[in-house]
Amino acid sequence: MLLKINSEQLNKTIASIGAHPASLLIFENKAEIIPFKLIDVRTPAANVIKQEMLACGGDAVTPVSTILNKDKYVDVLLLGTRKHYNILIKKLETMGFFGMSAIAQELTAALHPEALCTKLADGRIFTYEKMRVMGILNVTPDSFYSGSRVDIDSIVKKAGEMLSAGADILDIGGESTRPGSDSVTQEEEARRVLPAIEAIRKAYPQAIISIDTYRSEVAEAAVMRGADIINDISAMENDKNMLKTVIRMNAPIILMHMKGNPKNMQDNCEYKDVVSEVATYLNNRANLLREKGIGPDKIILDPGIGFAKNVEQNLLLMRDIKTLTSFGYPVLLACSRKSTIGKVLGDIPAEARLAGTIATSCQAVYAGVQLVRVHDVKENVEAIRMLEAIKCARNY
Repeated sequence: MLLKINSEQLNKTIASIGAHPASLLIFENKAEIIPFKLIDVRTPAANVIKQEMLACGGDAVTPVSTILNKDKYVDVLLLGTRKHYNILIKKLETMGFFGMSAIAQELTAALHPEALCTKLADGRIFTYEKMRVMGILNVTPDSFYSGSRVDIDSIVKKAGEMLSAGADILDIGGESTRPGSDSVTQEEEARRVLPAIEAIRKAYPQAIISIDTYRSEVAEAAVMRGADIINDISAMENDKNMLKTVIRMNAPIILMHMKGNPKNMQDNCEYKDVVSEVATYLNNRANLLREKGIGPDKIILDPGIGFAKNVEQNLLLMRDIKTLTSFGYPVLLACSRKSTIGKVLGDIPAEARLAGTIATSCQAVYAGVQLVRVHDVKENVEAIRMLEAIKCARNY
């Protein structure tokens, strides 16, 4: 009889065989091929890496032209176990040329990631030992899903319901950013969101509040009134003062990928490789913060599902979102009731997209993502917790 072993039970199975305890780590390091893609590697370096991977028993995929050094930079797909990578890293660390030491550092960080956390504006530490859920509260009259709209009179009650249902973060938005939407004035956005944040903070002092804005002045005013996180759909592109605000307010920021603005973004859906391009963009935006001394505990990445992407591109990003988890930052997946779900399931309206939304939250669990942003907290939390229990074979 032959049994196929999945990755979740691998270590336990190795131990159950009865091998000597001292050998368990050796076997674990040999047990699974872990693919890594290196982007924009100097071509001579790619040739060296290919030979070193072959020498240690692994392999590397390079363009057919690499051996001829026709291109200055190429991409490389590494195929190796932890054992292979440990050998490769030691070799690369001794090579002071072609950026080899930097590649060794990236591989080391990817193989031995530090526990992720987010340090909130008030100094509290937010951890990710399980999937975290962000509940959506829109103080707008025109958000694409009417169920997310609340007014100042009902927002405290709705916030309380979300917190009781398991929401870890409440995301407050004052402007609809659905495709084709018009922007509102800064004054109108502030008029909507600031009283809402103050009311929630007063009613629920320990709640974690995110302000969904791309305007630095609104973000600063929101943090001063109790917001803990800035959620910027423009990744600090729209307002050049946002970087200074993040530094001044000591607030973590969610960097989302988008091209253009909500009004015209769906005219900007051209990509050669949407996953690689989105990942590279977000990593570059994060590097702007790192260059200013901002640590990884102040940065969260969001691929921007539905923002300057068509249905196929959104599905590719959902499928391959694990790619974003290699940078050492928490990753947020925000798909709740979006049009891609509606189109995949037969052009159904936003009101009928709950089941599809839950499927995307489950995919986030499988991919190792840290957060999801949803309209329906209770249903998504229950699905997530059940899937986590199955994956770990234990009751959270």
